[in-house]
Amino acid sequence: MASTYTTGFGIEKIGTGEQAGTWGTTTNHNADILDRIASYKAVALSGTTHTLTIREASPGSGTENLQDGMYRVIKFTGALGGNNTVTVAPNTSPAWFIIENATTDSGSSGPYTVILTQGSGANVTVQNGKNAIIYCDGAGSGAVVYDALADIQVGSLEVTGVAAIDGLLTAGASVAVTGNVTATGTVEPAGDTAASDNAAIGYTSAEGLILTGQGSTNDITIKNDADAEVMGVLTGTTTAAFTGQITGTGFTGTLDGILGSGTPAAATVTTIDASGVATATTFEPDGDTSAADNAAIGYTAAEGLILTGQGSTNDITIKNDADAEVMGVLTGTTTAAFTGQVTGTGFTGTLDGILGSGTPAAATVTTIDASGVATATTFEPDGDTSAADNAAIGYTSAEGLILTGQGSTSDVTIKNDADATVFSIATGTTTGTFAGTVLAKTDTDTSNTGSVTLDFTANQNFVLTFTGNVTLANPTTEQVGQAGIIVCIQDGTGSRTLTLGTDYETAGGSGVTLSTAANSVDVVPYFVKAAGSILLGSPQKAFS
Repeated sequence: MASTYTTGFGIEKIGTGEQAGTWGTTTNHNADILDRIASYKAVALSGTTHTLTIREASPGSGTENLQDGMYRVIKFTGALGGNNTVTVAPNTSPAWFIIENATTDSGSSGPYTVILTQGSGANVTVQNGKNAIIYCDGAGSGAVVYDALADIQVGSLEVTGVAAIDGLLTAGASVAVTGNVTATGTVEPAGDTAASDNAAIGYTSAEGLILTGQGSTNDITIKNDADAEVMGVLTGTTTAAFTGQITGTGFTGTLDGILGSGTPAAATVTTIDASGVATATTFEPDGDTSAADNAAIGYTAAEGLILTGQGSTNDITIKNDADAEVMGVLTGTTTAAFTGQVTGTGFTGTLDGILGSGTPAAATVTTIDASGVATATTFEPDGDTSAADNAAIGYTSAEGLILTGQGSTSDVTIKNDADATVFSIATGTTTGTFAGTVLAKTDTDTSNTGSVTLDFTANQNFVLTFTGNVTLANPTTEQVGQAGIIVCIQDGTGSRTLTLGTDYETAGGSGVTLSTAANSVDVVPYFVKAAGSILLGSPQKAFS
């Protein structure tokens, strides 16, 4: 009986009675294959494709069947100019591998990935500098390559170095990390924090991002790149203590003790009582951050939760769900810059020159130039704006509320909730442009008979259903230059007439004769020439 060969690695099985006196050569060859199964191999890649052969399609005796794909640990090397697809052959041989992508970049767009494939089924991509454990099912033309660690279950996970996360990190329980955690993508908590958390980040649909901590001095501490405290939430309180300045975009006033000397006078904050609650599935660091951290979350028993970072514009940036900046700690400073409003619930302190004295008393601010939204019971500017203002809200007794701005495309832009432009004033012009449709207010009155007075202040267009003969009485609400239409609809009876007051004028004084048929529709255009002078055009009759 002739020799046969195993499906996986082509190990030769000597047929009964075969190779008498020479079987040792075959046995040694099989031992070489088994040795490769327990060994490592560096395989150099070039171009964009490569074949990793497990065994010959039709193996025979001898060393010609010793292939690179027999090694279980493969380190791919070589300088690549693009991603490389490695085909595991033949597609009928099942196998598993530990893969290391140690390739380098021969161009300028790398580093590049290595893509493992065996058939038309799913592939596994190994990022540059990363390792993977894969297995191939050897199912023929439709063979699939699986990532053995795609869905991994562990009882506990301890990371002593850096954990790089390219996608979403979801933790159903605590994750204890000794070193730093670096995420290429986002870290998104999905649950609330609790009062017992040492240092935790959480999320609820109502509160958004939540920071919770407990320390002997602060419950939460935010630091800059120099490891200096910027803001602390005092232990067991709702008080937020800022070490340095609180600034807004374009702020032109001064606060002694916060922004330096000047007028208004010294600012003293006793307590800021905020209503926010820190709750979530927890992420708990257990060590301090340092000045060298690019972006770090830490904890000490004294400072509680700590946020530390370093960037060219901000050391720390806090964003909302729309990826818009809410607060930034300016690089290398203890200055916290809020993009929008700063509010607190139950504020019990005083800010001289902003809230005056008392709890709380009159608020007087010389100028607030803010890029966010100012909300309160009321916000009332009391001075005019100027041509030099980048973006300002003002007031004069003659002009009322004033919006002033300057931009390269528009001086003033009004947007909706989807950040889409509704109305804009082109730069340096008096031209106003609506992006969409401007709808005039229309009065729809389903029953009209006798004397009818149109309210031109409330409406521009009027739709009147005649249930009897109608007389348009002289109005007092018309506005010079106002124009629109009056739609006259006969009821089911028809033959209703229209009589005009003296303020309504028609060509030649002929009045308006309507269609008489039941349910007929006539349209009469109008223009207000002056007070007590409303010009009516010829009616367009019998719309069907």
